[in-house]
Amino acid sequence: MDSLPEPPSTVGLYVHIPWCVRKCPYCDFNSHEHHGPLVETEYVACLLRDLDAELERTSATIETVYFGGGTPSLFRPSAFGELLEHPSLQHVREVTMEANPGALECKSFTDYREAGINRVSVGVQSLDPDSLVKLGRIHSPNEARNAVEEALKAGFNSVNVDMMFGLPDQTIDMAMTDLDELIQLGTEHISWYQLTIEPNTVFGKRPPKVASDDDRADMSDAGLERLAASGFRQYEVSAFAHDSGEFACLHNVNYWRFGDYLGIGAGAHGKVTLENGTIVRTQKTRRPEDYMRDQKTRTREINREELPVEFMMNVLRMNEGVENAHFGCRTGLSLDGLEPTLSQSREQDLINAHRLSLTEFGRNHLNSVVERFL
Repeated sequence: MDSLPEPPSTVGLYVHIPWCVRKCPYCDFNSHEHHGPLVETEYVACLLRDLDAELERTSATIETVYFGGGTPSLFRPSAFGELLEHPSLQHVREVTMEANPGALECKSFTDYREAGINRVSVGVQSLDPDSLVKLGRIHSPNEARNAVEEALKAGFNSVNVDMMFGLPDQTIDMAMTDLDELIQLGTEHISWYQLTIEPNTVFGKRPPKVASDDDRADMSDAGLERLAASGFRQYEVSAFAHDSGEFACLHNVNYWRFGDYLGIGAGAHGKVTLENGTIVRTQKTRRPEDYMRDQKTRTREINREELPVEFMMNVLRMNEGVENAHFGCRTGLSLDGLEPTLSQSREQDLINAHRLSLTEFGRNHLNSVVERFL
């Protein structure tokens, strides 16, 4: 029998820093090239006002903070320190900052750690010089290596590195060389994922030559073997950690478990379960200059008919999925309402019998399984 979902006791906080040095041709995020000095002080003041307004939607404790972009590392450590002094952020377990090699306001990662960052995600994407040029990256392979090494020395709880495969003109050997070298750098967490061509990007308008679907599938299979052999455990489609309990990204796991999160900053998204059981998605004004004039928020209620597919497109990304009861806790719906889709998927060896998780075979058909719940 359907009921109302209860607001969770903890939430995440996503903070968007919208500026970057140069927009990459594959990027469809809300990022804007900055010219001249950053309006850092004014933007931080807007974020703090935005946070106060978002806190009125929930009584939950903020457990994780994620500074994404854009390129958050363009901001000084003191800017992060000011934000993290907010009273609502005194009990956070994990604070992640995205950083790009060659785009650090501060030359030492240690200063960011001392400001309150305890996890860093370095956007490397490739260690091949030609691939970096084709991707529009502003750093060299050596700058990328040095950034990862410096982050590891700085004493963060965890260091993630983003790397893509299926790049323009990339062969399987090139992709494996990239991955092997990254593994040798010694990071605890790797986000390894395929380049996708998004419509509202430079690559979308002028698509580069990439490997065939079969070759990219071979890259994926070979990469999974390399990562597993090197002690990395895949816990989500593109996330690999040496110890999933210690080095997994708690902020992202909350997303994938269909948890709640507040979103502040230009273009930021959020998802909140209100006290009356209504689940809403929020979105901020996208253009930084407009956001700084007025932190407007658009809200949209997620209809109960939408909840099954929204839930499944998140939880089925994780290798372990979630326990069956979690569906009712997060949506207020009965799992019985998903029959016969669940039974059919289990009979076809796509979904496991006693848990909402994909089988090894099902993980190869994630998108088509999710579509069954539309």
